[in-house]
Amino acid sequence: MKITNAHNLIAYRRWAPIYDATVNHLFAPGRRRALEVLSLQAGENVLIVGVGTGADLPYLPSGAKATGVDLSPDMLAKARLKLDLCPASVTLIEADAQELLAPENSFDAAILNLILSVVPDGRACLRSALRAVKPGGQLVVFDKFQAENEKITPMRRFMNSFSTRLGTDITRRFSDILVGCPCKVVYDEPSLLGGMYRIILLQKD
Repeated sequence: MKITNAHNLIAYRRWAPIYDATVNHLFAPGRRRALEVLSLQAGENVLIVGVGTGADLPYLPSGAKATGVDLSPDMLAKARLKLDLCPASVTLIEADAQELLAPENSFDAAILNLILSVVPDGRACLRSALRAVKPGGQLVVFDKFQAENEKITPMRRFMNSFSTRLGTDITRRFSDILVGCPCKVVYDEPSLLGGMYRIILLQKD
């Protein structure tokens, strides 16, 4: 099944009431580590692409400014409930992460946690985030990717037919997403599930 925005709106309407109480417990260590790697500072302006229920908000530093973008109004409704507990100043916007409306070169950094495997076009999502970040700015990615040196097995493709119905693609390679994007990888570490998930720090050219 091919992921589309229309399908994701349905899938994440279903996920919104239960996301924080279920799968997010698995992802919390990866999110926390991703923010450590990005090392945001007070006063910096960060874009959170695919902010979802706001699971990254508790890890933002005090004094930072954040703009969170998400396609799903149901997920954003959950994120708004976390704003009073967030140490940073946060604005939430309902928008398509593949076509961000943020001004070019306006953010010091960007967070792309669990979004490049979710949107229909991961490369378009990364490129739009890069446009929004200032030259030399950094972007952190925490997500699951197909291993670069392994073929996609028939079993994985079969499993992907089910995972896409839940709103995520388990067959994407990060190297494919990175093609043509004006940035370089400055750090890459294995994360959850034996390295199926990775934390990658990028720097915009």
